[in-house]
Amino acid sequence: MAVIRRWRVAALSIILTLSFVYYLYQKQNVSYLPFSASNYADGKTHWKKLPEQNPISSFIPFPAGAPKPIPAIQTHQPKEDAKQLEERLKRKAAVLESFTHSWEGYKQHAWLRDEVAPLTGKYKDTFGGWAATLVDSLDTLWIMGMKADFELAVKALGEIDFTTTDAKDINVFETTIRYMGGFLAAYDISGARYPLLLTKAIEVGELLMCCFDTPNRMPITRWDWKAYGTGSKQKAGNTLVSELGSLSLEFTRLAQLTGDVKYYDAVQRIGDHFEKGQDGTKLPGMWPISVNAGGPSFNTDTMFTLGGMSDSLYEYLPKQYLILGGRLEQPKKMYEKFIEVAKKHMFFRIFNPKDEALSVSGDIRVTGIDHSELSVQPQGQHLTCFTGGMVGIASRIFDRPNDLALAQELTAGCVFAYDSNPNGIAPEIFTVMPCPKEKEKDCKWKDEIWYDALAAAHPSMSGVEETAEARATRLKKSADEMRLVPGFTYINDKRYILRPEAIESVFIMYRITGDKKWQDAAWRMFQAIEKVSRTEIAAAAINDITVPKENIKEQQSDSMESFWLAETLKYFYLCFDDFTNVSLDEFVLNTEAHPLRRPRK
Repeated sequence: MAVIRRWRVAALSIILTLSFVYYLYQKQNVSYLPFSASNYADGKTHWKKLPEQNPISSFIPFPAGAPKPIPAIQTHQPKEDAKQLEERLKRKAAVLESFTHSWEGYKQHAWLRDEVAPLTGKYKDTFGGWAATLVDSLDTLWIMGMKADFELAVKALGEIDFTTTDAKDINVFETTIRYMGGFLAAYDISGARYPLLLTKAIEVGELLMCCFDTPNRMPITRWDWKAYGTGSKQKAGNTLVSELGSLSLEFTRLAQLTGDVKYYDAVQRIGDHFEKGQDGTKLPGMWPISVNAGGPSFNTDTMFTLGGMSDSLYEYLPKQYLILGGRLEQPKKMYEKFIEVAKKHMFFRIFNPKDEALSVSGDIRVTGIDHSELSVQPQGQHLTCFTGGMVGIASRIFDRPNDLALAQELTAGCVFAYDSNPNGIAPEIFTVMPCPKEKEKDCKWKDEIWYDALAAAHPSMSGVEETAEARATRLKKSADEMRLVPGFTYINDKRYILRPEAIESVFIMYRITGDKKWQDAAWRMFQAIEKVSRTEIAAAAINDITVPKENIKEQQSDSMESFWLAETLKYFYLCFDDFTNVSLDEFVLNTEAHPLRRPRK
């Protein structure tokens, strides 16, 4: 009987243990349990955290001291009469209706998937299959007062399992900004009333911390999570500079909220390397598009830009200063060093028919045997349109008042790219006409200068003997056939994929200056985008924004990235909302426009 009794006790113990393990699995704590794929009901391989191969002996501590006094970014909200108030509220309601339309399309057709396909009503899993649009849009729901939908979305978060994905590689940058940033922003903007949001942010943080387990503690930005699970050795390699340098805000905020300094340590090590390497690139003061994170080495690439593949690295410098309350001088010093190089070589005034003060941020290729020659490419990118807002914020917080005029010129250059094109939308990449440096202050429009630039950009237009009048007529006809408007010499990429960068800078300029012209520009931009992108289900990207208006709907693409709801419509909405909603003096906006709370003075 004693043997039977001991057997029953042992059996009961095993049953209770298995029950507790199953309970942990259901609560999504499986990431720390050594289960193989066959142990899971879904039959999938699940990530589990392994002992570190390259442990850290001591962490970099948080910067010490109280937050420093930082100058205000925003001006006072402009006064308005009853008519102006009515107009503003109508515009805000129109943006809210647009957001609601796309959000409902996502809810109906792609709930808990990454994206809704706005033409077919199907879904896409482009970022791990962890409901990117839902997570990315959480703070927008709160900002727009859609509290019932916010709580519905928060309740659904328990179904998101970050321990598994069908993707072979995890894009660390995208996962950081869309998921971790989404959770942290929703937690902050809602006043920390929903603890699950921080819990999910920690889940993502723990997942991503594994990619830092390399000999030099630089992250693997396209992380093979299954190889990690087998215990394979990890080493950082070649990567885009934006993917390596745009993790700081989210990891720092996670460290602040949890008190766990390891998250801050992870990104501050990256910041230290960027600071050390800033003067050793082929364009000292700036970093090239690609870097070897295994070094890290910043002197192998010759291409420099504030556009794609680099953008958010630079954007995060003043914002990292803000989120640390000014306690760390490093991001300020790095910003002030790079911006002088950009002002000298990368930013340029452009010819335009109205002779307005418009600037664009171009690209630079370092050439020559000794890499001493700079080839400036006068290409504007929709992605570089964030630059005006960045320079504007930095002009305030770093006490650089003379840079505010430049910030407005850069923003106005992007508004020009919208207003000039026939459908009122800027293309993804375009080539414009730079004013000679020596004539920037007296850069007057002449049709002949544009015709010369067209002929230079399109060799097939040259080599014809004719009168000046005949040449002008021929070149104007060719420009019309290529759908090139005055001031543009080439449309390198005709798409518009619902990007937010231009309206981001317009919003920031409005909050800094209070000048209603920025609000009016936002309204023109919104109406143009809404007219061409709206579908029965949501909103669609456009393949070619230059086609005639009557055919533009034929250019809709079956794609709506999460930033349409997470950023673009959020910025449009805030352009027509009270200045107290997401004040730039209370929150820092990260790459995905997620508001992270600034330290209080």
